[in-house]
Amino acid sequence: MTPAPRTSAHPSRPHFTVLGPLAAHRDGVPLSLGPLKQRLVLGLLLSRPNTPVGTDALTDAVWPDDPPRTARKNLQVYVSSLRTLLGDGRTASPGLLVHDCGGYVLRVEDDEVDALRMRRLARSAAGLEPASAVGLLREAVGLWQSTPLHDLRRSPALAAEGERLERRCLSVHEEWAECELALGRGPAVVEELRELAERHPLRERLHAAWMTALHQSGRRSEALAVYDEYRQELARELGLEPGGAMADRYRDVLTESRSHGIARSAAPAELPPDPPVFTGRGGQLRELIDALDRPGGEGGTVLLTGPAGSGKTALAVRAARLLADRYPDGRLLVRLRDSAGAAQPATTVLDRLAGLTGVPATPQAWRRWLVRHRALVVLDDAPGEHTVRGLLPTDGRSAVLVTARGLLGGLAPVGRVDVPPMDPAEALDLLARFVGTARVAADRAAALRVVHGCGLLPLGVRVAGMR
Repeated sequence: MTPAPRTSAHPSRPHFTVLGPLAAHRDGVPLSLGPLKQRLVLGLLLSRPNTPVGTDALTDAVWPDDPPRTARKNLQVYVSSLRTLLGDGRTASPGLLVHDCGGYVLRVEDDEVDALRMRRLARSAAGLEPASAVGLLREAVGLWQSTPLHDLRRSPALAAEGERLERRCLSVHEEWAECELALGRGPAVVEELRELAERHPLRERLHAAWMTALHQSGRRSEALAVYDEYRQELARELGLEPGGAMADRYRDVLTESRSHGIARSAAPAELPPDPPVFTGRGGQLRELIDALDRPGGEGGTVLLTGPAGSGKTALAVRAARLLADRYPDGRLLVRLRDSAGAAQPATTVLDRLAGLTGVPATPQAWRRWLVRHRALVVLDDAPGEHTVRGLLPTDGRSAVLVTARGLLGGLAPVGRVDVPPMDPAEALDLLARFVGTARVAADRAAALRVVHGCGLLPLGVRVAGMR
């Protein structure tokens, strides 16, 4: 007779996930963690593992606004239920969740919590050469599933812990990327870095890594555009200039581009990346393409006008990309304001155009280049007609697309496309791309208040959606 299999007197200990929604499993089997308040208790204990968490902190996490008089007793009930749940479902697991120093401690090993395992792997990689560190960091990065504790972030305390965990994940991701880049693997990581950088538009180290990856991929114009976009975003949001590391990376890319003559190719393509989300504006895009795609290949000037933040630049860049085959000698974008919003000196603009095309930095040489080529040039954010008049073609098949907040009446006659604020449906669709369709649908009235509060302008909606 075959003896019955022996079972352990104690079940194996559970493993926990906080680098995503809160979860636990034992031997690969998911555990049901109970009601929301009980999960909030567990989430806070897991975010501060092996450390006493006081009852006051737990109370604030579970009842941030108005705790009941029975809060302490309710916490005891949640802790008791968690002890049983994390045991075998019938009896408490000894030594796992204990009372200590007027609070509770969740005692776990590094391999039992994904955040602790990530920290251990990152520490093991510290000080190693890139070839030795990259595997450890790649394993650590693989533990990051999604927004940490995103299912518990209605509690301010858990939202703060989730943000702290996300910053740690980003730091580890940056360390991994820098090791990959040190090994010359930019093409393999460039798209992953792009996605992260677009979700975290003010994170300098991440953007510096993205620049390097683009540079290693032979996409130097895009690398320079990343710096320009980041510099403007930083100035707009915080009133700051990029730090030394980012500026050094920019100079490295710029110096190598000049030394190899990259910016002086026969068909320069100096456009910033498309925005991560482009929605709506179908009518204006068709109107703009019709204005630029003239019968017989004639050139000319088109004015794209609308309020600040209405998406003029994104629309211009999208049109320029779609018309690439119609303008084979180049698609260029030059900004006519600096990061503080002041008009760029004419000499600065001409120097930029000269660097892109290889012509002398004079209005006459620039106009001759326009006549001899079929290129599309975007003069972005013109402060007034005086800043663009000397840059417009007098003849030939090149086209100039000017974006401006006003009408620039002194440039007539030119084609004109107006970019008004979005309609509410388009603005809601854009917001949903950032916060999720379900969230917008769950409270459409609140979402409408958000987009109207942003003036129905794409930039404002995009910023609101990323917060």
